[in-house]
Amino acid sequence: MWSTAKHESRQVVWLALPNRLPVAKWAPIPLRLIVGYGFMEHGFAKLARGPDIFANILHAIGAPLSHFMAWSTILIEIFGGLAVLLGAAVALVSLPMAAVLLVAMFTVHLPYGFSSIKLLTITAAGAQFGQPGYETDLLYLACLAAIVLGGSGPLAIDGLVRKRRKAEHS
Repeated sequence: MWSTAKHESRQVVWLALPNRLPVAKWAPIPLRLIVGYGFMEHGFAKLARGPDIFANILHAIGAPLSHFMAWSTILIEIFGGLAVLLGAAVALVSLPMAAVLLVAMFTVHLPYGFSSIKLLTITAAGAQFGQPGYETDLLYLACLAAIVLGGSGPLAIDGLVRKRRKAEHS
């Protein structure tokens, strides 16, 4: 339960609970659900508004090959999101998904600061918000990293494929 290690002539003690709790193996599931659904929602929103609208936005911010990039982004968001949701090829799909997040962060959200919530005013019609910062991009990147480094968890296609391969080679 307790682990110790020597570090520069002082002893460091930490509690090693998370890896010992049986429920810890389920931790990737809520991450997969929110990341997968979130990406798919953004992809379907772009598709519903029309890929040409998104291509025009990309062109306005100086993105090269705006129509190709618009469709690439939409497909990465929809199919990458579905793959993460299902726990399928997560390490592979996380790379283009991270690229989409980094591009969004550096081309759109960075000038607006960290916070994703910018309350400007409250009127009779309700709250009015400004442009979001890069906080949400960082949260998605952290979740993707956690899933890739920690594994997809139970109820993931990656796990089923691994078990099937193991059984075939046994």
